[in-house]
Amino acid sequence: MPKLNINGKVVEVDVEDDTPLLWVIRDHVGLTGTKYGCGVAQCGACTIHIDGVATRSCALPLNAVTEEQKIVTIEGLGADKPHPVQQVWAELDVAQCGFCQVGMIMATASLLAQNPTPSEDDIRAEITNICRCGTYGRVLAGVKLASERMASNKG
Repeated sequence: MPKLNINGKVVEVDVEDDTPLLWVIRDHVGLTGTKYGCGVAQCGACTIHIDGVATRSCALPLNAVTEEQKIVTIEGLGADKPHPVQQVWAELDVAQCGFCQVGMIMATASLLAQNPTPSEDDIRAEITNICRCGTYGRVLAGVKLASERMASNKG
């Protein structure tokens, strides 16, 4: 049976190798924070991190991931204390309905880990998640504020 390292725990799953990772995480591991939106890796609601990189899990088969790779879901992002992005999202009321925001938060956290001070163009190029409520202005403000806060905590 395949094994996965999810949020720092190795789990064994009894599923077909071509099962999308999203369904493994939700239905077999029981972590339901990651959402299903489109099923074709376009909307970003299913965004997780694999080795720190934002990855859309709905179209990624289980057999594309190894036990050595570290998978982080929204549940693992702020496991000890809320991640700075999660804190800013709550403070600025970034989410409206909230459905897509898990993916937005995961994409933002990955972006800021790789590029701590992204320009507006960088943000627009990297955060390509779709929000049906149109909270893009608040998302942009949230990314900028999280970047500032994370930078000030390092110095």
